Amino acid sequence: MTDPQWHNLLRVIGGDLIEPLPVGLIVDSPWLPGWAGISMFNYFADDQAWLETNLKAVRRFADILFLPGFWAEYGMCTEPSAFGAKCVWRENAFPAVEKSLYDHRDIRHIKKPNCRTDGLLPFVIRRLQHCRAAIEAAGHRIRFATARGPLNIASHLLGHSEFLLGIKTQPEETHRLLTIITDFLIDWIGYQADTFDSIDGIFLLDDLMGFLREDDFRQFALPYLKPIYGSREVRVRFLHNDAFGMVTARHLASMGVNLFNFSFDHDMSEVRAAAGPSVVLLGNIPPRDVLAQGSPADVRQSTSAMLDSWEDHRRIIVSCGGGVPPDVSSENLNALCSAVAETQPVPSGRPQQ
Repeated sequence: MTDPQWHNLLRVIGGDLIEPLPVGLIVDSPWLPGWAGISMFNYFADDQAWLETNLKAVRRFADILFLPGFWAEYGMCTEPSAFGAKCVWRENAFPAVEKSLYDHRDIRHIKKPNCRTDGLLPFVIRRLQHCRAAIEAAGHRIRFATARGPLNIASHLLGHSEFLLGIKTQPEETHRLLTIITDFLIDWIGYQADTFDSIDGIFLLDDLMGFLREDDFRQFALPYLKPIYGSREVRVRFLHNDAFGMVTARHLASMGVNLFNFSFDHDMSEVRAAAGPSVVLLGNIPPRDVLAQGSPADVRQSTSAMLDSWEDHRRIIVSCGGGVPPDVSSENLNALCSAVAETQPVPSGRPQQ
């Protein structure tokens, strides 16, 4: 993200109305390799291929806020690998994580990994160190410390169904696992921030919390997300949770989140009512059915209809309800940006044109 883009993001968080409205997209390995015409495996394995792909994207779409920007990730494998999870790599498929805990009793043997030495984490840091000069020469900076969230990691180690079941049947062991993961994530976020002085944001991705009921969320999500976001003094605290469910939106302020990406299944006004006026909402076009599989005309129509339905365009970044999926074309991204550019931003209390 360039300095002007970062400044505009901070203005949006502060409540300024930006004209034209900003467009922001979460982009990573599901979209970038296919769009750039390289294999997914090479995207992960080759630092130069990774760098050139990301540079190509930010140059081709200079007006889009790519979030978090130059994301040095290894799919879902990044953090679970530090706990010893087996990672399976294929040429043109998402890397897979095999669970490493086969019973809740195994949790007693888990120890906090060393984020400086364990799993793929040192490779994340080294990639960014190797590429930092080229990133900054292109006018961009490393802005975010990034990580999968604690419930997300726990579900990969234990299995999704097993983790959710354990909340009800093995609460003590589940809390122990989440405590260890949270302590590890605070270390990991801190290591990134200490290594790159340009970091001024925390970006967590955790869909599992969206499956919880209110009482379970208060017990098993909120106490772990809040200390992670509070572990560093940063100006942007970004959460991606595009699972169906409104429970997350109701607790954003308590977690310390001020930028939220959520499911397209929820209407923006519904999320705004739950989240309150102070959180920037990032959404909300259907990512697969419209942005990937629709025509440019479909994208324009969906974007225009969405924008026309909003009564207040402050603290809004136009996006899709989730990360950018595979097979989104350049033409569709152009259509998205064009539809937004043609819209007159609307502050609260002013009728739409």
